[in-house]
Amino acid sequence: MNKYDVIIIGSGLGGLLSAYILSKNGMKVLVLEKNNQIGGCLQTFTYAGEKFDTGMHYIGSLEDGQILYRFFKYFSLLNDVNLRKLDTEAYDTISIIDKTYDYAMGFDRFIDKMSGYFPNERENIKNYINKINLIASKSPLYNLNEINSQVLLHIDSIKLSVNEFIDSITTNTELRKVLAGNLPLYGGIKNITPLYIHALIQKFYINSAYRIVGGSDSISKSLYKSIIGFGGKVLTNSEVVKINCNTEKAVSVCLKNGEILEGNSFISNMHPYEILRMLDTHLIRNAYRQRITSLNNTISNFTIYIKFKPNTVKYYNTNFYHYNTPDVWGCENYNLENWPCNFLFMHQAPKDNSNYATSAVLIAYMRFEEVEKWKHTFVKNRGNDYKEFKINKSKILLNELEKKFPGINSNIESYTCSSPLTYRDYTATKDGSMYGILRDKNSPIQSLVSQKTKIPNLFMTGQNINSHGILGVTIGALITCAEYLGMNYLIKQIKNGG
Repeated sequence: MNKYDVIIIGSGLGGLLSAYILSKNGMKVLVLEKNNQIGGCLQTFTYAGEKFDTGMHYIGSLEDGQILYRFFKYFSLLNDVNLRKLDTEAYDTISIIDKTYDYAMGFDRFIDKMSGYFPNERENIKNYINKINLIASKSPLYNLNEINSQVLLHIDSIKLSVNEFIDSITTNTELRKVLAGNLPLYGGIKNITPLYIHALIQKFYINSAYRIVGGSDSISKSLYKSIIGFGGKVLTNSEVVKINCNTEKAVSVCLKNGEILEGNSFISNMHPYEILRMLDTHLIRNAYRQRITSLNNTISNFTIYIKFKPNTVKYYNTNFYHYNTPDVWGCENYNLENWPCNFLFMHQAPKDNSNYATSAVLIAYMRFEEVEKWKHTFVKNRGNDYKEFKINKSKILLNELEKKFPGINSNIESYTCSSPLTYRDYTATKDGSMYGILRDKNSPIQSLVSQKTKIPNLFMTGQNINSHGILGVTIGALITCAEYLGMNYLIKQIKNGG
């Protein structure tokens, strides 16, 4: 029987990055993916001749020397991923009822733009930016600094919520809302989501922001090519149903088809809840199992994938966050009568650099309870009542879009949509959660999931062990692979370009 140094369960970004690092460093690596397409949230699909991203819609800090650029260089992604820079004067637009505010790229430009809306708040806005930068500077892995302690994040930013921090910056209630306006990027919850998540994301995008041209699967395809080149192996349609353990450690995985694959160690790129379902061993104590399964998760979403009629809609090089309510917080607590309280609207970057958009995505929060009655069904086989549910939700959401972009619906050629069930089934996140486990500043230790499990040779990677998004997951892959290679060795290797 073929035995691997490392078997990685799941080919999401964290799994692929871990496979890249370990195979690059000489390990015999196998990646197992249950679907026929690798990539997790990097997956794309084609509808009506248009390719749509499912999770990775825009990324940041990709200017030469910035943090994601340095990672892209290390992972050999720079030549394989085609990018289009968002509007430097308005990479994000925050729309609150009938007023709009633009986030400008670059810290000085951001301060100037925001001060134009709030001229009496310039010093407070500068203070906000300075503190965001301070928090980021105190997070060594986000700067590829050598690690000399166990502290990987700015301590105070773990125990302070986003809204508490913003409230300490200014008493201007409108500015407070605007600074929190892109909170759907992390599914922020008032008095719960810790500050470090907001701070690191804000710095990431204010540095620079880009859309991926031609689909986010260009990242997974590039990583796949490199992994194979390093001698690694990636198998699709290979669903792991059980992790077999002896009295001391994990020894093999069992696939749905009954095949057994042996490994010296294992990495899970799945939600911790899902991996625990595969384990029946005394090595996992009930207290650990109960803690993991009881953790709250971020909200899911309902998404409409839109194809426009040719040459009818000018390309909009900005991400549009809209709120129907005067408060940007609490939109996850909608009721059926006021849904959606908010939405995010993004054009997909045209392949030919055209001035006209060919497609867009429209995203609104949706709780899993709305689709729970169909939770035992499968993709494309959920029944007519589910189809009717999606049609009704699409009409409501498109009507809200029309209010902000009058006439746009008449330029839609066709559309399709997805619900929390779709997200659950394609990305294996619990209840279709967008960003996995909800970090809680009130319980920072309890809501933290370590890369280490109670099984000595089973580790975790992905958005749940550090943070979500392309940068958070990349840092998470470093944390996981450091268990094999050492963190400072990896940092040195990345800083030296590989």
